[in-house]
Amino acid sequence: QECSKKQKNDDTQSTSVDALSSNDGVEEKNEFHTLANAKILLSDCLACDNCMTSEEGARVFQQNQKELFRILNLNKKCDTSKHKVLAVSVCPQSLPYFAAKFNLSVNDAAKRLCGFLKTLGVHYVFDTTIAADFSILESQREFVQRYHRRNQEEHALPMFASACPGWIRYAERVLTNLVTSHICTAKSPQQIMGSLVKGYFARQQNLSPDKIFHVIVAPCYDKKLEALREDFYTALYNSQEVDCVLTSGEIVQIMEQKNVSMKDVTAVAVDSLFDEMKEGDVVRHDGKRSDGYLEHIFKHAAKELFGMDVKEITYKALKNKDFQEVTLEKDGETVLRFAAAYGFRNIQNMVLKLKKGKFLYHFVEVLACPGGCLNGKGQAQTEDGKPDKALLNQMEEVYAAIPVRLPETNMHVQKMYQDWLEGVDSKKAQETLHTKYSVVNQTASNLDIKW
Repeated sequence: QECSKKQKNDDTQSTSVDALSSNDGVEEKNEFHTLANAKILLSDCLACDNCMTSEEGARVFQQNQKELFRILNLNKKCDTSKHKVLAVSVCPQSLPYFAAKFNLSVNDAAKRLCGFLKTLGVHYVFDTTIAADFSILESQREFVQRYHRRNQEEHALPMFASACPGWIRYAERVLTNLVTSHICTAKSPQQIMGSLVKGYFARQQNLSPDKIFHVIVAPCYDKKLEALREDFYTALYNSQEVDCVLTSGEIVQIMEQKNVSMKDVTAVAVDSLFDEMKEGDVVRHDGKRSDGYLEHIFKHAAKELFGMDVKEITYKALKNKDFQEVTLEKDGETVLRFAAAYGFRNIQNMVLKLKKGKFLYHFVEVLACPGGCLNGKGQAQTEDGKPDKALLNQMEEVYAAIPVRLPETNMHVQKMYQDWLEGVDSKKAQETLHTKYSVVNQTASNLDIKW
């Protein structure tokens, strides 16, 4: 079935945006009259499977450049006691887009993006790699625990990655508990970054979480929906962990509106969450197109469960390049079988096999976008909405050249586990770094939706 809400959402929810924007003020309206409102359509992401409510649609539409500038303008006009501290966190998969688009090194792109955002009035610019460190470490631990429980607990394995909000949305709104019970409970890097900024950083700066306006720069539109989840909201402060998500392309729109090129911007070192430190060179995790959950969990599991040190991972492409598997052999037996499933068709096939009881994998890294996070619909698109293959190839080369840092070697993370989270296995660590996934308002009974 096709998404029956697509046309209706285009009409009714654009009206909602107009109503929400009516009090923006003359200055903001003039400055942004040419910027498009945020929209999530069937062609943009996996999350538009007839499951967005009108309220969600209206709130998603608020997450655009106008909302950022509404806060910036308020800071200029209102009493200083009412000012918001603006913090922007940039996903590592967005940086290759800026580097390739403006023909810069990835380190130069990060610093110039930071410089540009600060000229707008942003106070802090962070890199979300540290949040991915936490997410990967928690996912590693959870996989090993699930593996040990596999004979006692029906839904312990396989474990599905939880970092992609499009996949999560589809699983919760369309699939059954048969699937959602297999999803890793570790929060995505975006939402752990929300906890870091509104929790750890706010405390370091002696700020109430609601005094911080936290923006994420991400490669895809699904992240806007993820930021709205009720479990990422603190009622005490009336504050979301992430207040607004802007895609990489939306940031470029702002540059174009202001007639600014990144090459003309002064480079400024990216901020750190720790005191007055600044970030060094850009690093990434293992994985060619994502945060590398498969590779990190595979190597960790091989060591923890079978005492084997795996240095290099060999991918075997199956039906297509976006469905690949990795296996670990010991004494002639396959003891671990992992897979990467990118894009809806591969996800659909994977779920059908699970339902038929023919699923062989222990872990699957699931990503909604074919080609992975670098190919998020919020970046590397041509004017007619198709993937810019030449730019994407450049982005993949840029990303592959970034040095890899193992999350276990990040001393800041280890220190925060003790000082902020009260230990690796503490109740606070569980509450801060994990969430729950379950079926919500199931709207489709089959898997034959056209994408």
